[in-house]
Amino acid sequence: MAVLPSARSSAMLVLRSVLTRALAARKLAPQVCSSFATGPRQYDGTFYEFRTYCLKPSKMNEFLENTKKNIHLRTAHSELVGFWSVEFGGQVNKVFHIWKYDNFAHRTEVRKAVAKDKEWQQSLTPNLGLIDKQEIEITYLVPWCKLEKPAKEVHVLWWNESADSRAAGRHQSHEDPRVVAAVRESVNYLVSQQNMLLIPTSFSPLK
Repeated sequence: MAVLPSARSSAMLVLRSVLTRALAARKLAPQVCSSFATGPRQYDGTFYEFRTYCLKPSKMNEFLENTKKNIHLRTAHSELVGFWSVEFGGQVNKVFHIWKYDNFAHRTEVRKAVAKDKEWQQSLTPNLGLIDKQEIEITYLVPWCKLEKPAKEVHVLWWNESADSRAAGRHQSHEDPRVVAAVRESVNYLVSQQNMLLIPTSFSPLK
C-alpha cells in the first residue's frame, strides 16, 4: 500500500502547473491532460512519466484484466516502475502507473516504436472505450532520493502497512516539534496537495 504524495515527505517532487477544465457534454474520446515538471534533477536526463487513467464506473476489473493479459507487449519497449489502482484520493475508478525514461529522446523513440507495434495497438482497443480521462506528468527525483527494487516484496512510494497505520503514524509525527516546524515551512511553497491511497496490481513491479 502506498500513498502519493505526502506534503511532508515524498519519493518524488512534482512542480507542476495545473490546468482545470470543466467537462460539458460527454465525449466518446478520453480527455488527455499533460503537466511538465522542472527541477534540479532534470539535467540528469532520467525522468519518470506518471500516468493516471480515470475509468468509467464498473469498468475497473475489465480494464485491469485486459492490461494484465497484454502488459508484456508494452514493457518490451520501456521500463514499467509500478502499476496501481487508486483506493481513494479524489475521483474514484482510477489507475496510476509510472514509466521510466533515460531522456526525452528515449521517450520519443519508445512512443514511435509503440505506435508501430500492431499487436500492442490491437490490444489497446478494448481498453480505450473504458477510459474517460488521461492525465500525464513528467517528474524528476529530488536530489536526495533514488528508486530501488527492495529485497522484500513490499515497497513504497510512501509505504504504510494499512490506512490505519498511516493515520497513527501521522498523528505521532504531528507531535514531533521538528516535523511541525518543517511542515509549517514547507506549506509556504505549496500551491495544492492531493493524496492517493494506491493498491498495487498483481503485475506491478513495485508492490
